[in-house]
Amino acid sequence: MKRILILFVLTSFSLQCYGNKILVPMDENQSNHMKAYGVAYWVLNQDEPIDWMLNYRGGSFLLPGRTGIENELVIRGVSYEMISDADAARYAKELSAPSTNMDMMRLEKVPKIAVYSPKSKMPWDDAVTLALTYAEIPYDVVYDDELMADELSTYDWLHLHHEDFTGQYGKFYATFKNYSWYIQQQKDYEAMASKHGFKKVSELKLAIAKKIQTFVASGGFLFAMCSATDSFDIALAADGVDFIEGMFDGDPADPSAESKFDFSKTLAFENFRLRKDPLEYEFSDIDNTESRRQRALNEGNDYFKLFQFSAKWDPIPTMLTQNHTNLVKGFYGQTTSFKKRVVKPDVVVMGETLSANEAKYIHGVFGKGFWTFYGGHDPEDYQHRVGEEPTDLNLYPNSPGYRLILNNILFPAAKKKKRKTE
Repeated sequence: MKRILILFVLTSFSLQCYGNKILVPMDENQSNHMKAYGVAYWVLNQDEPIDWMLNYRGGSFLLPGRTGIENELVIRGVSYEMISDADAARYAKELSAPSTNMDMMRLEKVPKIAVYSPKSKMPWDDAVTLALTYAEIPYDVVYDDELMADELSTYDWLHLHHEDFTGQYGKFYATFKNYSWYIQQQKDYEAMASKHGFKKVSELKLAIAKKIQTFVASGGFLFAMCSATDSFDIALAADGVDFIEGMFDGDPADPSAESKFDFSKTLAFENFRLRKDPLEYEFSDIDNTESRRQRALNEGNDYFKLFQFSAKWDPIPTMLTQNHTNLVKGFYGQTTSFKKRVVKPDVVVMGETLSANEAKYIHGVFGKGFWTFYGGHDPEDYQHRVGEEPTDLNLYPNSPGYRLILNNILFPAAKKKKRKTE
């Protein structure tokens, strides 16, 4: 009996010595990539730092070897491997070697997340809130009241819902102007503008866009998809110029509005032209939807390619492009992708479709903060339409397109490193 007890103690000690770290692989062997991000966020929320192994097995995570963490991985159905401290040290040495395009990025701070979205139910869903909910990552919903009250400064990361910052109600007028939800939305937006002292919805949305831009300049992280990307920059470029037609704001547009645009005020785009027809479901020529259809892109041949960046010299775009494949299925949206000719030269293109001469996934720096724009509406619903059911992410636990969203969630947690040139 005594020998058995001694053997049990020695075995337990041995397991502790050789299982002091948890490796969460993010390559094709991972059973649930989406939930893995949620566990990483959960660990950070326990005040436990983790390491993001950039360009190693799809951007794997190295977690502390705690029983509670292992239990959480099991509960959420995430694949993992127990490794020793010696193995962890060997990985760190391997990844830091100058000859490898890999690196170890320490994640320390759990980011506080906000989603800019109407509080009322809308006739579409949002890929980011779907991803956050499925991954079990907490977030707050904020909208115009919270931003006008300057509550945005209490957050680290902001996502822009499928939103129209131009005040044209999504340019849904031609198709949906007689629908009850559209009529009610217009009334709600007009009431919100009046509440905050604005005569027009476009004036309120411009004020909101400026507050978001200030948030980024002060060190915040902005992520936007679909129509929130181009409509945001259009509003900033116009900055008080009336380019909105009468059915949206009650008076005609300034015929020389475009000549008054100031592209120095935008984040991502320049030299774009408006689509002025109020009956057209398009804001400007930033979006490449029409051109790509002319090139006969369809669900069977529509892919965009992720760039591979230097983990040691370009850690930020490297983090944002971690994936188990560099070829990702394309998908449509009101703003599907971005014509390269209108993308500013200092913007980093992280994903592109060469056959369509378009950028799909772009990133930039503004002031002390960062922004990422991702074209399209839903990475697992090729042509999502208003009123369709939300995507069931239980069917897509390993979605490469959704992984790009979750990379952005963890990005603010990274410990800042000095650039190699400093």
